[in-house]
Amino acid sequence: MYRLTNVMRPYAWGSLTAIADLFGRKPSGGPEAELWIGAHPDSPSTVTLPDGEEQPLTDFIDDAPGLALGDDAMGLFGPKLPFLTKVLAAEEALSLQVHPTLEQARAGYARENEAGIPFTAPERSYRDDNHKPEMIFALTPFQALCGFREPAQSAALFRNLLEHLVTAGAQTGLLERVIALLEGPEPSAAIRDAFVALLDGGADAAALVDSTANVLDKLPEGGIGPELTTVRWLIELYPKDPGTLISMLLNLVTLEPGEGLYLPAGNVHAYLHGLGIEVMATSDNVLRGGLTPKHINIPELLNITDFQPIEPPYVRPQFTDAGQELYCPPFAEFQLQRIELNDGATPVALAQHGPAVVLAVSGGAMLDSPVTDLTLRRGDSAFIPASEQPVLVHPVIDGGSPAVLFAVTCAGNAAEFDEQRTETDE
Repeated sequence: MYRLTNVMRPYAWGSLTAIADLFGRKPSGGPEAELWIGAHPDSPSTVTLPDGEEQPLTDFIDDAPGLALGDDAMGLFGPKLPFLTKVLAAEEALSLQVHPTLEQARAGYARENEAGIPFTAPERSYRDDNHKPEMIFALTPFQALCGFREPAQSAALFRNLLEHLVTAGAQTGLLERVIALLEGPEPSAAIRDAFVALLDGGADAAALVDSTANVLDKLPEGGIGPELTTVRWLIELYPKDPGTLISMLLNLVTLEPGEGLYLPAGNVHAYLHGLGIEVMATSDNVLRGGLTPKHINIPELLNITDFQPIEPPYVRPQFTDAGQELYCPPFAEFQLQRIELNDGATPVALAQHGPAVVLAVSGGAMLDSPVTDLTLRRGDSAFIPASEQPVLVHPVIDGGSPAVLFAVTCAGNAAEFDEQRTETDE
């Protein structure tokens, strides 16, 4: 096993202090949005070798993919680490976005390559041929938009806004149209039509956002409900952006620490605020739908979005007979294990299926395998090759704080997804 040094991404929406506070160090002075732990080619982690030399994790895997990844992971995902782990700290809202299925990603990537669209072009939608399922595990209260709510619920929210706008004498034509569309007979079609009306509303949508801002600014704090409170905050961040109103088509979710949410293909979502552990398949394929100055490819966005209303897709813990706490979304690429050990506790086996990465967020722990051992303190992380298992996690006395670690590996039932991926290849 190998200690990792990871890359911090300083996106403007990131918190100045959340990740530093988590790891007990001084803040850098700039935004610290995402700590990337993995082998993404843009920002790979670095492994420390036994001789003290350092090597990018991408190169380490390339040198011996069979040992690093194992035959099962290699057979399913090829010679690359199939997952990317992040510590994500959102102080401001991220863009509304959606990710393609594996089949859509492969078709879109081939289509844009054939069209000669440069990889760096702002209008490029597919930068690789992989899908990008995700999950987020909350370390603090974590707010997100995730999936479409029932159209009747959205219509009620828009009617409430309509009353305030009418009282203020504002123009309400587009809003009345959105409400009428949401009352259509078929839920997914109603949601799609309302979504398009706002997203493609041009000057009318921008004017509606301005009117909404003017009205909501005059209303008392705490008296307008969580959805309109969120709209008011989003307009401060993204003036005139129709995504601020599209937020009322989506489920507004607040995760408490220890709760998780998974995000399948086609799910429109946005992380709003909070600190969490994010895990995803390694891909850069993002179609944006608002809350952004970046390019929005409306036709392709509509092509891959699932407009069916859903309940928020929570991921619940599973507890094994071996004392493991697992979070297993319905994806082949990854699962998450949370490990908490007090001083003197019985060691817990790492749930390892191929390669794994481990991150310590509290206390200290020793990773013990038949090959070697490695002690991790708060803020430390490690890469464990598939060839190095089983691994036991032992608590280490560290000022009385319990050891809390997160481990990511391939899904324990990843082989069950093999048939689906093979069918997509045909």
